[in-house]
Amino acid sequence: MEALFILVPLALVLAVIIGAAFWWSTASGQFEDLDREGRRVLEDDDRQAPSS
Repeated sequence: MEALFILVPLALVLAVIIGAAFWWSTASGQFEDLDREGRRVLEDDDRQAPSS
C-alpha cells in the first residue's frame, strides 16, 4: 500500500511531462510535413564535400 503513495504521484508527474513534450512538439511544427524527411533520404545529394 505504501508503494501507491510513491507510484501514483510519480505516474501523474510523468504523464504531465509527456503531455507537455507532445504539446511542445505539435506547437513547434514537428508534425507538419512527415513525408519530406523520407524523400530527403532517397534524393541524391549533388553537393561535393569540400576538399581540405
